[in-house]
Amino acid sequence: MSPARKGDDAMDWSGSKSLSRASLVLGTVLLSTVLCAPASGAAPEYTRGDTAADVAAASSQRRCPVVYFDLGETLVHTADDGSTDYRPGAASYLRALRERHIEVGLITNVPSSWGTTDAERAARLRAEVDATWRGPAPFAWEDFGDRVLTPRTESERKPAPVLWQRAKAGSGRCRVVYQAETAEEVTVASSLGFVPYQVGRPHRPAYLPVGLIELLGRRSR
Repeated sequence: MSPARKGDDAMDWSGSKSLSRASLVLGTVLLSTVLCAPASGAAPEYTRGDTAADVAAASSQRRCPVVYFDLGETLVHTADDGSTDYRPGAASYLRALRERHIEVGLITNVPSSWGTTDAERAARLRAEVDATWRGPAPFAWEDFGDRVLTPRTESERKPAPVLWQRAKAGSGRCRVVYQAETAEEVTVASSLGFVPYQVGRPHRPAYLPVGLIELLGRRSR
């Protein structure tokens, strides 16, 4: 082997070790984020009169993390021409959550004048997005069900805490995750007991890894 080739191998090996160390550090940071985040609700207190079914039901309820997202520039990108499409990796990420039966929701700002209920405002939001959609596959609205939370008044618009508080209250004993592209929203969500994750940051996964979200359920048992 030539000296030059030996040098190439040394650089390849050094690069591999650096990449492995970086991956290990990233994994440790993400794991710490998940395990150290506050729970969305206190652990249930069982009494002597609780039946096995009661305990099982409460335990099952604690194992169900719900993943909430902002919409614009978190799951959906708006191009310069006004057209919309999934952000890179968003469609496959939602599919992975769906396959693991992990519930998802949206916490997103829209004009409060779009309706008098969340359902009305969500319908208007869907119409607005669908009208400009240019992606090869439609946005997966059906994944979110009735978990699309929008401001009832302009004062409820994020970063006001109301929408996160409503999401948390509606999730029972489930731990709740919030993913968005803005540091301010992620910080507010964290302060309210959500497991936070800021998307779109360099050298990090595009979204909180599904395996870590599943770990939230296992940790709550």
